[in-house]
Order: sequence, then C-alpha cells, then structure tokens
Amino acid sequence: MKAGALQERAGTHWLAVAAAVLCGVAVASNVGKVSIMISALREDFGLSLVEAGWLSSAINVLAVSAAVVFGFSADRIGGLRLCLAGIGFGLAGGAASLLAASFPLLLAARVVEGAGYMAVAVSAPILLSAASRPDDRRFVLGVWAAYMPGGIGLVMIAAPLLQGVGGWRAIWWFAIALLAAGGASVWLQRRHYGFPGTSGANEGAFAVVREVMRQPLAWTLGLLFATWALQHFTLIVWLPTFLREQRGLDMAWVAALSCVMVLANVPGNVIGGALLRRGVARGKLLVLGSGLSGLCMYAAFSPGLPDAVRYLACVAVSFVGGLIPSSILSASTVIARTPRQIGTFQGLSMQIANLGQLLGPPLIAALVAGRGSWEAAAALPVGAAALGTVLGMAAWRMERGYGGPPRP
Repeated sequence: MKAGALQERAGTHWLAVAAAVLCGVAVASNVGKVSIMISALREDFGLSLVEAGWLSSAINVLAVSAAVVFGFSADRIGGLRLCLAGIGFGLAGGAASLLAASFPLLLAARVVEGAGYMAVAVSAPILLSAASRPDDRRFVLGVWAAYMPGGIGLVMIAAPLLQGVGGWRAIWWFAIALLAAGGASVWLQRRHYGFPGTSGANEGAFAVVREVMRQPLAWTLGLLFATWALQHFTLIVWLPTFLREQRGLDMAWVAALSCVMVLANVPGNVIGGALLRRGVARGKLLVLGSGLSGLCMYAAFSPGLPDAVRYLACVAVSFVGGLIPSSILSASTVIARTPRQIGTFQGLSMQIANLGQLLGPPLIAALVAGRGSWEAAAALPVGAAALGTVLGMAAWRMERGYGGPPRP
C-alpha cells in the first residue's frame, strides 16, 4: 500500500458516518421487505410461487450482473453523487411499487430498487472513508458491514406493527421514509465527504479498474464473501420456513425468532470492526468466522439436537459470521491505492458475493426436494464454510505480502 494513498483527516465526523450508514440500512430494508410480505403480495397480485421467487430475487439482478460497473461509476462521478442517485432510484422504485397494478410493473419497480441498492452499497464506503480519520477507518468500515442485517432486521421488527395498519403498502411507505431520511442526512453532511488533496486525480479510468482487478487478494476476498452470503441467506430462507412448516409456529413467533437471528449479525460486525481497529489480522478473523460458522451450521441442521440448541446455533452462525463482512468490506484500506479505487473494489466484492446469495436458496431447495429433508441440505452451507476457511488462510498469507505498514 502506498503511504498516504488515502488522505488523512484530523478527526472522524461521526454524524457524517451515521448518515452514510443510515443510507445503507434504508436500501437494505428494501432488500428484506418483500420476503417478509411475500404472502400478502401473492394474495394481492395473485402471484404464483415462482413469480414470488422472482420478485424476491429481482433486486439482486444488477448486483450479480453489474456491481463492478456501479463501483466504477462511483470512482468516476464521486461517492456522494452516486449515493444520492441511489436514494433517488430507491424512492422511485418504492413509489412505482405502490402504484403498480400488475406483476410485470411490480417486477420492474423491484429492478429499479435494485439499482438504488447497488448504487448506495458501493458508494457509501467511499463516503465513510472520506469522513473518517485513518485510525478509525477499519472500525467505521467494519460497522458499515452491518447495514444489511440492520436493515433487514429493522423491517422485520416493523412489519408486524405496520401490516395491520396498511398491509404491505405500509411497509413500503416505511422503507420510503427511511430512504428519504438517509438521503437528507447525507446531503446535510455533504461537506465532510471529500478527500482533501485527493491523490491520483489524473489516474486513467480503466487504470483504476485494472489496478484492482489484477490483485489476487481482491478476488480471494470476493469469493470468501460469496461463501458467507450463501450461508447467511440459506439461514434467512430456511429458518422461517422450517419454523412455520416443520414446527407449526404462528407468524408472530416466526418473525420474532427470525429477527433475532438476523440482528445477531450486527454486533458480530461491530466486534469485527473493533478487533480490526486493535490490529487483529484480517485473515485471522476470516478463518475464525468461517470455521465457527461451519460448526454452528452443522449443529443447526442436526436433527438429533434439541430444537432450542439448533435455534441457538442459527443465532451463533449469524453472530460469528459477522466477522466476515466486516473484515472484507474494510479491506479497501489495503486493496485501494487511491480513493478512486474504493468503489471498484466494493463493486467487485458485491458482485461475487451476490452470486452466493442468488445461488444458495435454489440449491438448498434442490437438495431438500431431492433428498426429502431439510437436514440433508447441510452439506451445502457447511461445505461453503469449509471453503471460506481455506480462502481465509489464503487471504491471510496474501495480505502479509503487501508492502508498507498496515493501513488503518
């Protein structure tokens, strides 16, 4: 890492940090709202199970196909502009959903929301890096990694309260309000999101992408992120279905237990960021998080254990797994030689990770259908955790080869 590549600040502007994180939580609520309201949407629009599945996953279409393009755009036009554009896309998609009268229009609105999600996901880390001093940057980016479980958990909490007021549309209005609050907060803090004396201003556009893409560490971390996304979203999809269909719990209990599991990832991310700030090696956290999540996932899918133990294992997977995204998303302090490369790295990580998120649920479904039980599907998430452990060891070794003192 070139010394001084990311410009230094005298102090961290914590309100600016909070505003950028709020934008992430807002777009994550858009990701989670459909899965919570899928039954209501099927009833209102007459959707088949397949159509409901497409509606749920449509927000990830751009993440899988064009996240690097969004990251490159952030590096070109600036993090603040792309973040505000992302909020705009999210607001437009939410409003279009409220007005939609058919499945195709609802699906199109979901894709627009996906554009907003990707724009914020790759640009907010640039804002966070600019608003924080070097000693705080690892911690700040580690906390940022909690935006997804934070947003999904928040909408899970709000759903039972708001559904009785206005059905699924009340949840959409709630997400719109969060987006508006995030956009307004970032705009009010805009003066804190510039890198003073930014180096590499004359860096060629494609040189930015090439510099990131040619680093094996960036690809290794992206693949490791995919192994974790597969595990986490497998759990998010599997647990509510298992509790409802196999244990016959009512929706209130299913929502509450699922919400606790998702939100357990938030303190895991914060702890990961704090450990990185204290100088714990990133590779060590990745190996620990992947190894422990694999063991806990095996316990969660073990039919011989009591249900209470299996549920606690699910919560433990989410908690210890928080070490993984916090370690990966903060790696821009190592990968990015200049501020203009932060978005490209974030986009690359998101694009690879979303492959795991996209493929995990259908692969689990195929295993369950083929073998006749949920427990038979354990090989997929446990195998992903084992692969993540190996990739964590490789990343640990690669990062040692980066010259210069550790970056904050």
